[in-house]
Amino acid sequence: MLGLRLLSVAEKLLRGTGGGSPLLKQFLGGRFAFTSQAASSLQSTCTTAQQDAYSYEEYADIKWEELGFGLVPTDFMYVTKCFRGEGFVRGELNRYGNIELSPSAGILNYGQGLFEGLKAYRKEDGSGLLLFRPQENALRMQMGAERMCMPSPSVEQFVSAVKQTVLANKRWVPPPGKGALYLRPLLMGSGPVLGLAPSPEYTFLIYASPVGNYFKCTYGRREWLLHLGRILPASLYTEGVDPIHLLIGDGVHRATPGGTGDVKTVVNYAPVLKAQLQAKSKGFTEVLFLDSVNKRNLEEASSCNIFLVKGNVISTPATQGTILAGITRKSIIEIARDYGYEVEERIVSVDELIDADEVFCTGTAVVVAPVGSITYQHQRFEYKTGDQTVAQHLYRVITGIQMGLVEDKMGWTVEI
Repeated sequence: MLGLRLLSVAEKLLRGTGGGSPLLKQFLGGRFAFTSQAASSLQSTCTTAQQDAYSYEEYADIKWEELGFGLVPTDFMYVTKCFRGEGFVRGELNRYGNIELSPSAGILNYGQGLFEGLKAYRKEDGSGLLLFRPQENALRMQMGAERMCMPSPSVEQFVSAVKQTVLANKRWVPPPGKGALYLRPLLMGSGPVLGLAPSPEYTFLIYASPVGNYFKCTYGRREWLLHLGRILPASLYTEGVDPIHLLIGDGVHRATPGGTGDVKTVVNYAPVLKAQLQAKSKGFTEVLFLDSVNKRNLEEASSCNIFLVKGNVISTPATQGTILAGITRKSIIEIARDYGYEVEERIVSVDELIDADEVFCTGTAVVVAPVGSITYQHQRFEYKTGDQTVAQHLYRVITGIQMGLVEDKMGWTVEI
């Protein structure tokens, strides 16, 4: 279907330009190629091309209401390569599909790789698309790349590549209130290497997939309208999620001091799968990990940060080298302080779970997920959830900013 649709655009260009259109050559070549132009020029070129390409189909033909957090292949992915000691300069948009790697690639043999995650939302009036703090993802990738001995794209290159990927897959951005387009930037050692050493070549790529909520959602949309005080169709508002239930992984640890727990490297995630699967087999949603030294202090869940609420005080474990500094975590801390909450970043003991009023998790995928219970050494602690909670208030504020439903006083969103 995509090939036929693009061909019809090419035919229109042929009729209108006599076959000499640069845009036509891009379509017939099967990809869009970009050199290092100014960001505004890149955006203008990509926007014009995509508006022509997608003039016959505003949305992809999928059931948006059934979206979960699973892979839905889209049309294009961004790819660029460089050699060790050089920098990323030129990238291009290729059809989404498999990539070739040497069996001795650094990513396959030694796990030399990083990834990021961020989302693009469609504005409520259909006038554009919004990214949420992409510069922060770029900076975190740079920090991780330094730790993993890899070159990394500049902030400008990263953000431009994300914008290009979104625009090339615009028809896959869900309608307002139906989800988001999830972007997965990958940085990996793609060159061949046998002995333990940095890879001689590196690949930076971005692919995309439309997603719904990470966990099942049930919060009513009516409360959104009342909270924001706006007369808008209820279908524009994203629902919250059901409370999740955590099991503390006793004897299993996610990270150790001096390791890579504070960078988003691929090697941090497979080791937690066994504990996660065991927890799910017992009916829990996720695993919450303790520190590996004292085995008494909270760190984070498999893929999200943790917060405890007691009265007007919100506490979250300080990162200190073993906890990933989540961008949603950082944003929630700033929003909470702006709304008058006292936020503490410190060591948080497992004993504090006994007296907490609320617990919630944050992350790009989950956004803000209320925790209904935490089980530790066969003892279950339950927490307040529902509409009149701190977690739900913060969820409404941050998602309102992300989707352009409320004024972005922080200057976090980037419009495409």
